[in-house]
Amino acid sequence: MSPRNFATLPGEGPGVPHPPLGLRRLAFALLGLWLAALLLWLAVRVLAPGGWTVWEVLVFLCFAGTAPWTALCAANALVGFIILLRAPDPPAAVLPALRRARPGAPGLRTAIAVCIRNEAMAEVLPPLGRLLDGLEAAGAADRFVLWFLSDTADPGIVAAEAAAIAGFRAARRGGIAVHYRRRAANTGFKAGNVMDFLDRHGGDAELMLCLDADSEMTAPAVLRLVACMEADPQLAIVQQLIVGRPATAAFPRLFQFGMRAGMRAWATGQAWWQGPEGPYWGHNAIIRIEPFRRHCRLEALPDGRPILSHDQVEAVRLHAAGWKVCCLPAEEGSMEGNPPALPEFMARDLRWAAGNMQYWDLLRLPGQTWMGCWQLVQAILLFLGAPLWVGVLVFGALNAVTGGGEATPFGWLLPLIAATWAMLHAPKLTGYAEVLLRPHLAARYGGRGAFLRGALAELGFTTLLDPISIFNKAMFLLALPFGGRRAAWAPQNRADRGVARGDAARLLWPHTLFGALVFGGLALAAPGALAWALPFAGGLLAAIPFCVLTASPAVSARLRAARLAATPEELAAGPAPP
Repeated sequence: MSPRNFATLPGEGPGVPHPPLGLRRLAFALLGLWLAALLLWLAVRVLAPGGWTVWEVLVFLCFAGTAPWTALCAANALVGFIILLRAPDPPAAVLPALRRARPGAPGLRTAIAVCIRNEAMAEVLPPLGRLLDGLEAAGAADRFVLWFLSDTADPGIVAAEAAAIAGFRAARRGGIAVHYRRRAANTGFKAGNVMDFLDRHGGDAELMLCLDADSEMTAPAVLRLVACMEADPQLAIVQQLIVGRPATAAFPRLFQFGMRAGMRAWATGQAWWQGPEGPYWGHNAIIRIEPFRRHCRLEALPDGRPILSHDQVEAVRLHAAGWKVCCLPAEEGSMEGNPPALPEFMARDLRWAAGNMQYWDLLRLPGQTWMGCWQLVQAILLFLGAPLWVGVLVFGALNAVTGGGEATPFGWLLPLIAATWAMLHAPKLTGYAEVLLRPHLAARYGGRGAFLRGALAELGFTTLLDPISIFNKAMFLLALPFGGRRAAWAPQNRADRGVARGDAARLLWPHTLFGALVFGGLALAAPGALAWALPFAGGLLAAIPFCVLTASPAVSARLRAARLAATPEELAAGPAPP
């Protein structure tokens, strides 16, 4: 960690608005309401001429249901963009503890907890080795201990796992201590794994760095988190921003290029108004053990089901107990792996959707802060928009084929579509703009030209991915109340592999069929409506080839060779592999 000049606190100097938290929240709420009202006003201008049909009323109601999330995306992005451009140190502008943090060896002891289950240890161990090397080189070896928390049950995988960790520990003898603990049962999933460790093996550690099997963090990033905790004893969690590890496959390569830009703007804007009642994403975060163990022990839901998406619930419990949960919106030194292909991406989405929908049951629990309740609502909105967007398409198509759209003023339809698209994608668009406006940031991506090519490729990729993802979540959520397709927390496939056309067809035939029905119906009965339906229905029609091509080893190799959508970490590592 390099020394900082704290004479003028970033975020409190000229040009950076930093009013009291209550005023920030009021200003953000007004901005969000104005953006939502703008969308609804445009929708009325499109739908109202000629009178309202039943289908148009349904379109408007579905669209109105999506407006809160759309406005939230845009408002977070706009606030974050201003801070990113105007603050000398944007992360410090929204995290007071970072401004008070001091470099040097930490005083608190930290347990590095790595949760594993059926993992390929050859992929898990090298990043951890690099982290421990960095901590030891910083003179902090006596302040850290590494724990592998295993929920692996298969005897063959257990043996390989234990042997790999034993070899890792033997090679590091004399440095940071390495321990291995395996549970016989996966009780409580990851949250149960972590709490069992804290109850039985936490020892004298005051802090815990929670990592997933695919997490990768650098020593300076970890020491920065510890310094924040030492600077503010009321901090219970500091959540580091997480970016994708350099990827060889086309799908994660393109997906995480946009996610990285979007999360930087989103998280900075959100941290500005949420302050000490921020989010927790479950890993690449540092936790104060005593309050976490006291307040974050998760009971089953009223119907006996375990809580699946534990992380945000834990944050809400800490908010209610008066502890701070803050986001550090800095991407340096904190990475994770992303799903290698569309099938794994869709499976992860459904696991998250199942967990987030459980928050309906938790909203009614007493003792929560209003911001904690909003955090749960925000997590619900992330997925609730999917069936509503499908409703907009279906009811809009039915309106068109029954002649109800003849009076639609297309001079207003285009601004509505453009405004909605821009607001939904505002986090990544502002993130892209920040890099293009700052030469030193663009240089990390190989220059403005290389970065712009990656951004355009990612936007094309997202145009095809979004309809598939939305329809997939909509099918799942519509079946969920009836007990259909309940997702469980299963081990993740993290390996790059191609997807055969037959496998893609078996997975995506409902998406393709739905797109064909909408597109075909409009082509026959209302060809004038094809233009507005094409982005969604066209993406569904292309679902199978999209899945195959974005997982193709040949396509992936071409993207790597061209350095298309390359991250700074990939470029810093040297020439692209063959």
